[in-house]
Amino acid sequence: MEGHAEVRTVVDWKAVGWEELTPGAGRIRLPGWDATAGLVVGAGAALLIDTGSSLREGARLRADVRRLLGAHARVTHIVLTHPHFDHVLGTAAFAGVETYGAVGIDTVLTRGRDALYEDAVRHGLPPDEAAGATDVLVVPRHRVSGEWTLDLGEGLQVLIANLGPAHTAHDLVVLVPGNPVTVFCGDLVEESGEPQAGPDAAPGHWPAALDRLLALGGEDALYVPGHGSVVNAAFVRAQRATLLARSGVS
Repeated sequence: MEGHAEVRTVVDWKAVGWEELTPGAGRIRLPGWDATAGLVVGAGAALLIDTGSSLREGARLRADVRRLLGAHARVTHIVLTHPHFDHVLGTAAFAGVETYGAVGIDTVLTRGRDALYEDAVRHGLPPDEAAGATDVLVVPRHRVSGEWTLDLGEGLQVLIANLGPAHTAHDLVVLVPGNPVTVFCGDLVEESGEPQAGPDAAPGHWPAALDRLLALGGEDALYVPGHGSVVNAAFVRAQRATLLARSGVS
């Protein structure tokens, strides 16, 4: 109706086993690789952050959103924090969604499909599931090179920031305003194990990426890692020191 403002949905996160971060933002730690998927709820909009390791996990996330927000609700936006299999292979479970990735991610998700398949299988994803997901890989339409403000309605504006190269060449984070600010870090921050630096990492740049992360989020923010429990700024600084020592950069 003209002149009628949409109202943000009140979300009962615990009803489907999700962790409430703030009233409008929550996350789930998916089984297997303990990868985080996040959800930010606006006025008639829902932003999903990462989509899991398979079409099966993507379908599970889609069903969770409907249970959280109502039978006719749908994800309207997706941000892929980085192009590793456990964060991107569920994307095709969501049709017609505006999808965001770091500039250059399209190369990884097209020319690198075979490598993504092999990485998933090497880590234990059944070959048929890996093949099914990589066959229908979704390449983000929107590529973020610096910062991008995404309006989810009723004044809720989240910030998508490209902080790579670090964990990969294509790292995005998502900052959700509030008290406290919530920062979805992808694998720039990991709590359940040591930060992983594979062949696509840039260890020498990673500490600086965490400096930018802390500057954006601030001292009192909730930092949501790609794997593990929510952490604070002190944890991020400690992980920065570990990475700095490991990289040998002065």
